[in-house]
Amino acid sequence: MHWLIDDGLPQHAALLEAVPGVGNVGKLVVDALVEKHPSTLIARILHPEMPPHSTLDDNGLLVPPSMMVHRVMLPDGRYVVTIGGDFQPMTAAGQHEVAEAILGVAKAGSTPQLLVLAGLAADVEDKDVHVICADAAVRANLEANDIPVSREQPEAGMIGVAGLLVSLSPIHDVPTVALVAETVGASADVQAADRLARWIEEAFAMPLDLDIDTTEETARKLLASIEVSGSLEEHLGLGAESDDFYV
Repeated sequence: MHWLIDDGLPQHAALLEAVPGVGNVGKLVVDALVEKHPSTLIARILHPEMPPHSTLDDNGLLVPPSMMVHRVMLPDGRYVVTIGGDFQPMTAAGQHEVAEAILGVAKAGSTPQLLVLAGLAADVEDKDVHVICADAAVRANLEANDIPVSREQPEAGMIGVAGLLVSLSPIHDVPTVALVAETVGASADVQAADRLARWIEEAFAMPLDLDIDTTEETARKLLASIEVSGSLEEHLGLGAESDDFYV
């Protein structure tokens, strides 16, 4: 963790994490939040097994491959913390170490809820959002608040940092939920991202206040980044068969 401000997470209502994946659904939501609302980059997560591709930032300065941690102020005055970026480590060991680091920081920062945002390739007519967790107590709390939790999905499992964050969360005692939106699997599924954002607003009373125009502009920037940086599979360090998994 390379802290740019302080040495830990600020007070926050939730921690939202997403990396490139199927449809880039979660990444679009996280990036759009940073784009639309007042936000500050507070840390970078660096790891030697991320793709060795340094890129120019908005100020024209070369920055190392990393996952970026932002503090974002929502319209109601509350703050959320987002973790996103264009990369994650390309090895299983690296992904495990990054997941452990995020959970450690979340525990130290008294994170009330960690929301892992992802997508699942599905048919065009499928528009569900699956709620998945690894802790029976977290599941019971969600269901007590009329939020159905899947007991059958993910049938094929979850891969990468996203899956490890959820499955390792009980060890670190961080309340963690995966929110997985079904997507047609395009490089940037704006409709699925908009649907996921609205679902979060209704289920958790969290005013993300993202409009379709903001999400579309974020998608255009994402597609331009992918064109320069390489394919989705190269970002993940995985083969095309990964489309059948939640990532």
